[in-house]
Amino acid sequence: MRTRGAPRHILVATDGSALSRRAVRLAARLAKVCGAKLTGLHVVAPYFEPARGAALAALPGYRRAIARAAEAGLRDFARIARAAGVRAEARAVTGGEPWKDILRTARARRCDLIVMASHGRRGIAGVLLGSETQKVLVHSRLPVLVCR
Repeated sequence: MRTRGAPRHILVATDGSALSRRAVRLAARLAKVCGAKLTGLHVVAPYFEPARGAALAALPGYRRAIARAAEAGLRDFARIARAAGVRAEARAVTGGEPWKDILRTARARRCDLIVMASHGRRGIAGVLLGSETQKVLVHSRLPVLVCR
């Protein structure tokens, strides 16, 4: 049953971590309650060796290893969505900046809510590592639900 004003299509970003799986479970429950479709997204940023700027993506086996990691994260997503009984699709994207790929995918799939986890890093760790969640929050025109 659809609830008036409730999201129709929820994008949940996942990296396969335990924290990310909590966000997927939350998104699946929300999709079930709202009668919404769920899209799981795993974004892989190509890694560049800082000292040389050489792309590790060119190394033999790198792409295969990344694909396996994405498949594992999306396999968890699919299992959780299936258990919740929601319509779901999974996507893996290799891009430059995960936050941009999350927003781009949300627009392209016509999602009306983004759900993602936050590691809650503060201080110098937060500054140095950056926060994809923070960047999505700053740049998104869609509502963003953050799971901590």
